[in-house]
Amino acid sequence: MRLIDGGEGMSERVKLSGVGFFVGILSGLLGVGGGIFIVPLLVTYFSISQHIAQATSMAIVVPTGLVSSLIYGVHGNIDMPLALNLIVGSICGASIGARVMKKIPAVRLKQLFGILLMLVGLRMVLA
Repeated sequence: MRLIDGGEGMSERVKLSGVGFFVGILSGLLGVGGGIFIVPLLVTYFSISQHIAQATSMAIVVPTGLVSSLIYGVHGNIDMPLALNLIVGSICGASIGARVMKKIPAVRLKQLFGILLMLVGLRMVLA
């Protein structure tokens, strides 16, 4: 596990906070989880392992999602019955996915993540 301490670590904290700020804007603007931005940035520019990057990305989903959801909700842009059904399935799926992820080598995780991003991006461009 990677720890950020004082001294040189302070500039890294500022960089990470800046990345978080930028990703938060994109997540709120585009209505997507920050993982599509956070994971590649953590792995590529901060040399964090794929497993840690993905798990860290999941840890920021709750606070980011709550803030965005409150703002979207105030504007009446949330379908609550739809959201509740998705929450039930997502909780079950996330539990299984987190257990399976631990058993997959980092190289394979990167490949799977990249393929998923390409497929989703292609689908969005063509839709």
